[in-house]
Amino acid sequence: MISSLSHPAMDCRVLVLNKHYMALRVISAKRAFSLLCRDLAEVIFCDDGYYANYDFQSWQELSRMKTLFKAVSQDWISTVNFDLAVPRIIRLLFYDRLPRQTVKFNRRNLFARDGNHCQYCGKKFPTSELSLDHVIPRRLGGKSTWDNIVCACTQCNVKKGGRTPQQAHMKLIQKPVKPKRNPVIHIHLNHERYQSWKQFLDHAYWSVELT
Repeated sequence: MISSLSHPAMDCRVLVLNKHYMALRVISAKRAFSLLCRDLAEVIFCDDGYYANYDFQSWQELSRMKTLFKAVSQDWISTVNFDLAVPRIIRLLFYDRLPRQTVKFNRRNLFARDGNHCQYCGKKFPTSELSLDHVIPRRLGGKSTWDNIVCACTQCNVKKGGRTPQQAHMKLIQKPVKPKRNPVIHIHLNHERYQSWKQFLDHAYWSVELT
């Protein structure tokens, strides 16, 4: 089964449209293939501003014609019998919505929410040079939640120590909150492989449910 494969390309993001071609959310390629294999969705393939619809079988056939895909921006899943292009967009065939999912509380989303900026000095750093700081330290009852963890550079983290910002005479640039939508999506839209999303998002992008 395609959906059971473990492959880096399975983590690529796929835009989901409802049957009226309205953007709903973003899912993993693994989940997209699961929908395609069960005939619950079809692939929308964009090329030079035009798009065509393919069911799972015809998408396999199209994938054999690799010259149709832009090599730089295309990801592939290799199976025993064939190579399969990872779709960028799929369209649901029998229902309009997927179960609502909350934004995952993890390091990647925390760094993306804060834009890799230290929330005390305001400077931007590579992820490797940032840490996650508990605004209210754990020893004082602070919990690991969206509204109590921020990005902090090494220097600011050491300066703050095990104190609250008030105790350390430091001020947060902005109040930490839980994102309403996945903050990493902004990174995806800047990547060449996801350029085909734009014609389906435009102004409706802001109302799209993302995971």
